[in-house]
Amino acid sequence: MTLKRTHKLSGLCLHDREHQVPLDHAEPTGESITVFTREVVSESRQSEDLPWLLFLQGGPGFPSPRPMDASGWLGSAAERFRVVLLDQRGTGQSSPLHADVVTARGDAQAQADFLSLFRSDSIVEDCELIRHELTGGRPWTTLGQSYGGFCTVRYLSAHPEGLRASLITGGLPPLEAHPDDIYRRTYSICADKNRSWHERYPIDDERARAILRRLSEDEVRLPSGDQLTARRFQQLGMHLGMSDGREAIHYLLESAFPAGATDPVFHHGFLRGFENSLNFDTNPIFTLLHEACYTQGFASSWSAERVRAEFPEFHLQPGEPVFLTGEMTWPGSLGELSALEPMQEVGELLAAKDDWPMLYDRDALAENDVPVAAAVYENDMYVEREYSLETAAAIRGAAVWRTADYEHNGLRVDGPKIFERLLAMTRS
Repeated sequence: MTLKRTHKLSGLCLHDREHQVPLDHAEPTGESITVFTREVVSESRQSEDLPWLLFLQGGPGFPSPRPMDASGWLGSAAERFRVVLLDQRGTGQSSPLHADVVTARGDAQAQADFLSLFRSDSIVEDCELIRHELTGGRPWTTLGQSYGGFCTVRYLSAHPEGLRASLITGGLPPLEAHPDDIYRRTYSICADKNRSWHERYPIDDERARAILRRLSEDEVRLPSGDQLTARRFQQLGMHLGMSDGREAIHYLLESAFPAGATDPVFHHGFLRGFENSLNFDTNPIFTLLHEACYTQGFASSWSAERVRAEFPEFHLQPGEPVFLTGEMTWPGSLGELSALEPMQEVGELLAAKDDWPMLYDRDALAENDVPVAAAVYENDMYVEREYSLETAAAIRGAAVWRTADYEHNGLRVDGPKIFERLLAMTRS
């Protein structure tokens, strides 16, 4: 463990560290990678012996938040904990992955084997090594948002001795469900979100049709040089599961064509805004391993693309409303992203991989004695409610707060309230 720097920000003390962990925890003396953490604590309590809280970020493949001030859930937590913001392996400053790093591993199979080491099972093993370095072996509390909740349930399955309590927001994963069944439910929810978007902003369907007509008539390039295709345009639906998602899409679409233009030429600001609104190319773990979040002893075989055929709303039929997709990827998506195009064959191998290890242990969860509190959002587009409730029932003693007051981004929108409520539930 190396302390890289310490600084203060808006009443907070921040300590940045780097930790060396095995790339493959089955070979602890083999190749190592760097994992980055940032400890955050209230400046007024810096000298106190506070308990520790580990934040597990959503994704997969996204770094931990970068604090700007002492607001939100982090400000509340830093008053009573030493908060650890973890850049999960392959993200942020933790040996980050991009095409050059992956392709340097060798042939496509070697690259696929390498990427298979970046799931939640490896992340939890990293956490255990870091916990011993930071806390001297004391258990810590975890706060897992979205995919961070998937990591938490893995933690409860594999290393409950490392946990003092666990808080989960929108992140109770299906324990064994096949991705086909998961996507059948999430496509249905996504369709409902589209209907809600059309109801609030009827003009957006007209705008979306005009955009798609333009894309069908000519090859349109984004500022990166990538082509904007109809399928890529549909990925804007990623935002529909957030409380402000309809607005984000509405305001982007209204900027598509310059006012007063006689020809339907896209405004550069729209093209830049579109590119900035999605992270499929800058966060390769999300794109390449998204379906692998669910695979345990079976292959996903591009599940989202196969199941899409069952939902004609998303097929962009003439005369029908434009429906946008969510976080779903498809076989050709890597070819449309220049940053990930070198990994197309790797994507195929990962989709065909059928020997993924199990992530969750029902027996361990049934014997759980770690206090667990989870917020389950009624209309969550990404982590479906009924699967979440089934998993909560499988975790001995788990307390559930079932609420329709928030979308998937509840922790960002009303973090202090959600954090405090879940923390209280673990102490009742």
